[in-house]
Amino acid sequence: MKASKQQNRQAGRADKVRIIPLGGLEQIGMNITAIEYGDEIIVIDCGLAFPSDDMLGIDLCIPDITYLKQNQEKVKGFFITHGHEDHIGALPYVLQEINVPVYGTRLTIALIENKLKEHNLLKNTKRKVVKHGQTVTLGCFRVEFIKTNHSIADASALAIFTPAGILLHTGDFKIDYTPVFGEPADLQRFAELGRKGVLALMCDSTNAIRTGFTASERTVGKTFDAIFAEHTNNRIIVATFSSNVDRVQQIIDSAYKYGRKVVVEGRSMVTVIGIASELGYIKIPEGTLIDIDNLKNYPDEKTVLITTGSQGESMAALSRMASNIHRKVSIKPNDVIILSSTPIPGNEKAVSKVINELSIKGAEVIFQDTHVSGHACQEEIKLIYSLTHPKYALPVHGEYRHLMTHKSLAESMGIPKENILIMSSGDVVELSEDSLKVVDHVQAGAILVDGLGVGDVGNIVLRDRQNLAQNGIIIVVLTLEKYSNQLLAGPDIVSRGFVYVRESEDLLEEARKVVEDSVQDCLDRHVTDWGKLKNIIRDDLSDFLWKKMKRNPMILPIIMEV
Repeated sequence: MKASKQQNRQAGRADKVRIIPLGGLEQIGMNITAIEYGDEIIVIDCGLAFPSDDMLGIDLCIPDITYLKQNQEKVKGFFITHGHEDHIGALPYVLQEINVPVYGTRLTIALIENKLKEHNLLKNTKRKVVKHGQTVTLGCFRVEFIKTNHSIADASALAIFTPAGILLHTGDFKIDYTPVFGEPADLQRFAELGRKGVLALMCDSTNAIRTGFTASERTVGKTFDAIFAEHTNNRIIVATFSSNVDRVQQIIDSAYKYGRKVVVEGRSMVTVIGIASELGYIKIPEGTLIDIDNLKNYPDEKTVLITTGSQGESMAALSRMASNIHRKVSIKPNDVIILSSTPIPGNEKAVSKVINELSIKGAEVIFQDTHVSGHACQEEIKLIYSLTHPKYALPVHGEYRHLMTHKSLAESMGIPKENILIMSSGDVVELSEDSLKVVDHVQAGAILVDGLGVGDVGNIVLRDRQNLAQNGIIIVVLTLEKYSNQLLAGPDIVSRGFVYVRESEDLLEEARKVVEDSVQDCLDRHVTDWGKLKNIIRDDLSDFLWKKMKRNPMILPIIMEV
């Protein structure tokens, strides 16, 4: 054994393992990380991100997996830490290009299967359910699933045993000593790994800027109980994340205690709760759940609606109720609405809009103390460091400010500055017992999904959409005679999103005159190249409109030949 290790070292491969994050850094979401040793690769998570406001018409963003496609024969499998969209959402797109087995815990695999079914990939994809404490061996990697807590059941950390040493990836986690379902996190296993020696710790940074500990999920149950006790004469509507099965369990418990019937509304909510109750992750007392169509058979004060839309998403059930476009539920002045989530950064405006719309309808909106985070605050992050004593710290999952704060935390736990690395998506980080460095950079970023098109909308198309949205479009149509290049008809001007045509006839007439002069000038100078002609029309019209209106619409000249 020693001889073969020595030969490896002499061959210049002194047991070095590579970590390649392809997403999930400098942002919240789109988590995916490749771990490479020799000619074998395993991938941790495969998530999506939701588009920002300036990505007009984009449905979602998935990671660029060019590197994995180039090394397809090396990829052995996907290991998924938990079932949130930012960790499993891109699988249906990625598995079409790289078809390898997917490993995860029971609820995680069930949620993945539901996605694969929608994309007709269920038959072709190998799925393997792994229990906490079990290990999977793929090539030179041995991966162990370790129990953690999060805002979805069955979350795991992964210990990856490689010839270079043990890598530990926490996944998204918090430490909850009194979880609603199942056991607390397996801190003992973290400590055992710490004693064996952890080469590198990749730890969740989402809440790294928050001091103290994250409260237990059970504290929300007490708040719900108090709200239900206080509002016995109102209908209650609770909006929360569809994946937070424990939260839904606590709402159902309070509803049952106060003799209310429960309706679950919103497509993702119905799907997740269906899967969770089938697998026994949620226990619904007999006769508590009713169909939305039976809501009218019960007095308001005997019902509770659990719905999606706590983030103000325009098409989610709560937003549709708030703007009067929900087919089966309308908000009444006596309703009490509980928003059981914190706005994700960037969603604050949408959430306030929904709160305002609900308040205008006379409903009471409660959003204080109705949510706890699923991510570790500073003290829990420190606890993981003190249990595992990693040689290297590689903060993951978070925006740059979160990663920087995490770096200071790691330093405060005694990790030398030079052993902490803030990675960027696409970095190839090579590490061994003696060194930690970025040795290369591979292609990484977001591929945009619009409808059924994956990657066919890039920066140029987005820029055009933004330009159209901000400034509108003007189309100039003219007809030239073949060979003689005489102007036969036009120029006619059509505009959309620029000015209201009926009130701006004079302006458009002036614009038409400008184009006519440009065309005549070109024809007099015998400019016959249509490309040049179009550019001159575009430039002259653009100058005129900017001087006249200080606006820059998109200008499309169309020339026809007869």
